[in-house]
Amino acid sequence: MKQITVISGKGGTGKTSLTACFAALSEGAVFADCDVDASNLHLLLSPTVKETTEFKGLMLASINPEKCIGCGLCEKNCRFGAIEGNRVDPLRCEGCRVCSLVCPAGAVDFTERLCGHAYISETRFGPLSHARLSPGMNNSGKLVTLVRMNAQGIAEATGRDLIIVDGSPGIGCPVIASLSSVDACLIVTEPTPSGRYDMIRALRLARHFGIKPLVCVNKYDLNVENTEGIRGYCSEEGATYVGSIPFDPSFTEAMVRGITLVEFKPDSDTVREIVKMWGLLRRELDLP
Repeated sequence: MKQITVISGKGGTGKTSLTACFAALSEGAVFADCDVDASNLHLLLSPTVKETTEFKGLMLASINPEKCIGCGLCEKNCRFGAIEGNRVDPLRCEGCRVCSLVCPAGAVDFTERLCGHAYISETRFGPLSHARLSPGMNNSGKLVTLVRMNAQGIAEATGRDLIIVDGSPGIGCPVIASLSSVDACLIVTEPTPSGRYDMIRALRLARHFGIKPLVCVNKYDLNVENTEGIRGYCSEEGATYVGSIPFDPSFTEAMVRGITLVEFKPDSDTVREIVKMWGLLRRELDLP
């Protein structure tokens, strides 16, 4: 089984749109949307949910009024201002447990709170593992790990040989969780100074974990000079450059219709470039 994660140094580079196109071009693959803080791959794949799992991770403090002696130490030591008297504001509580450590009466208890849901769905291209983190919740790295475990379970159970992962933007904990143990990552960037800088950060992250880095530039023709600069940097650093996608308003038109560009304009020059890139990705993954 091979796994490839599509990431970007910043949001808005077209990462999810390209991932959806790869889903449309793939045969016998499993898909995983690991951008759990702002998942949107499902908007293009229109999944039918088959299984739903509650995700619990963040702890919530509660104060037992029968045990509370009103000393005020919990309120004084809560750096998040979550405690007033013997009441806890769930929107402010971070579950750090300081209140329980300073309470002389043992009046503070902790319970797991519902942080989101993980889903296993079916799409017109194949199975999709995805999730949604509730607003204000954390532990997104753990939820990403759950999404990937579900995808791997589906692939093993159905004999599928490829998992395509739509990762989060940036280089934080969710991205690290989406990169662990994959065979390669595709970094999608833009031909701007900030796009190049963010690509370099993502490239260094991939190298740190020993993952084969692949790079493509979306909207390359908005600044051909910067595109060539990125391509040159990849050559110097030993990162495989796999393609240049032109600026194409059809991406947005397809998105509005809830379909991939491959379905919307299959004969366009942009789709031909994406098909070419998909062939290169399969070759890098040693897939037939």
